[in-house]
Amino acid sequence: MKLIVGLGNPGNEYKNTRHNVGFLMLDAYIKDDKNWKEKFNGLYIERFINQEKVIFLKPLSFMNLSGEVVKKYMDFFHIDINDILIIHDDLDLNLGVYRLRSSGSSGGHNGLKNIEKNIGSNEYKRLKIGISNDKSIDTKNYVLGHFSENEKRLLDNIFKTVKNIIDDFFIIDFNSLMNKYNHKK
Repeated sequence: MKLIVGLGNPGNEYKNTRHNVGFLMLDAYIKDDKNWKEKFNGLYIERFINQEKVIFLKPLSFMNLSGEVVKKYMDFFHIDINDILIIHDDLDLNLGVYRLRSSGSSGGHNGLKNIEKNIGSNEYKRLKIGISNDKSIDTKNYVLGHFSENEKRLLDNIFKTVKNIIDDFFIIDFNSLMNKYNHKK
């Protein structure tokens, strides 16, 4: 069983904000599916892909407490840390750039810090989606800010690639996945 987690904040005021890139990527992948269910303070949907059960999860605990929700899903569904992919925003990557990593530090990302605290490790797979960093704006205000129309167009360009990455996550090993998709832009 696999767990694909998109990080973000719940509520209409956070919809289409930079910090909600994980939610946006899951929504683009699932495509208008209205069958999300709620459990353990998270919205989830189950699918079978390549004869394997997959849980897609959007934690509703707000970004800084995402790890509590992830841990509850791991425990309840007996999901191994090696079968998790976390999709999140990254200030250090330009908008529209993405990177796959098999482990690493939180890089100051509070959602990742909380995941590491709750699961007891930073050895989990992640798909980092660049949102750039406007240093003239306070970081909190920047990540909670909405995308401009131009930024939305740039982001739309990577939806198809992210779909392909998620599809391939189910069929190839992670090192091969990183080699296939981690290209210099």
